[in-house]
Amino acid sequence: MIPFLDLHKINDRFRDQFHEVLSESLNESQFILGKSVTKFENEFSDYCGAKYCVGAGNGLDALTLILKGYIELGQLNEGDKVLVPANTFIATILSVIHSGLIPVFIEPDRDSYNISSKAIKSILNEEIKAIIVVHLYGQLADVEAIKKMSDEKNILLIEDAAQAHGASCEMGRAGNLADAGAFSFYPSKNLGALGDGGAVVTNDLQLINVVRKLSNYGSEKKYQNKIVGFNSRLDGLQASFLSIKLKSLNKDNERRQEIAKMYLREIKNSKIKLPSYNNSNDHVFYAFVVEVEDRDQFSKYLDRNEIGWLVHYPIPPHKQEALKVYSKLNLPITEKIHQRVISLPMSPIMTNDEVNSVIDALNTY
Repeated sequence: MIPFLDLHKINDRFRDQFHEVLSESLNESQFILGKSVTKFENEFSDYCGAKYCVGAGNGLDALTLILKGYIELGQLNEGDKVLVPANTFIATILSVIHSGLIPVFIEPDRDSYNISSKAIKSILNEEIKAIIVVHLYGQLADVEAIKKMSDEKNILLIEDAAQAHGASCEMGRAGNLADAGAFSFYPSKNLGALGDGGAVVTNDLQLINVVRKLSNYGSEKKYQNKIVGFNSRLDGLQASFLSIKLKSLNKDNERRQEIAKMYLREIKNSKIKLPSYNNSNDHVFYAFVVEVEDRDQFSKYLDRNEIGWLVHYPIPPHKQEALKVYSKLNLPITEKIHQRVISLPMSPIMTNDEVNSVIDALNTY
């Protein structure tokens, strides 16, 4: 059996180092915030090429903290409209709703699956106060074109970089391509914790100061609460684990790209639509996503051949029961993608033999 994602093998590489920092954590007994969190925040902001980073409880919270932070600063107001990709995980939309803002759904580019810069251009007006771009499946959105539009209109540009740790282009790395970026460290991510976690990255000192307060009950000094905040802090032990794994992120991303190139070069089956990739570092392949006409039939074929798979994502956000107020939106591209996509095994610990087995199976489908 070739697993879709073997988290045990991915993390077992660091077992001894994990035990060491766990022992240090027990000895220090500073389990909330502390130097391990500060250390990782500094390391991760440096990695992204940004000035500041604040850890959060998870990726959804990180994105929400950015939006709430801009509201505290008066750069957004409740009821403002925010452009969001229709083709994304629901967390992107939830962050907007939780912040008292209004999501405006934009169809994706058909090849990259990311929010379409052309579609954004066609809808931008004075009611739009921010744009959230999602670097879906690990591939950067068309940030250069979108940033040019956001700068011209003087509106905020925010990255949902939850799947794109380390992805880069001429402008820089994910998390440092807009006004602020949100990351998730969910265990399956390219940089994954052994639990939940997230982070906000930005060059905006005012924003980061507000986000830091918001994430800690609205407080910068214990028992003194300046604003109405939340409890969304990166766990100290998870921060230590992430510091260890960050050192291997570039190498792991390179291996993901090697596997993707093998898939793209050697899968030759007209029944399977392969992802778009230009061989640059703008895609770090959090997922290798293909399209098929009959996903149910294809997934059963993979099961018979003992190949793991996952669907990112079976139901588009506007068709979820939780967001039924948006269910009548006309989003045919998004709906077609969600009906057809399926993700193949992809991780830095896959062997070439495993990759070749997947390729052989797909070529005989």
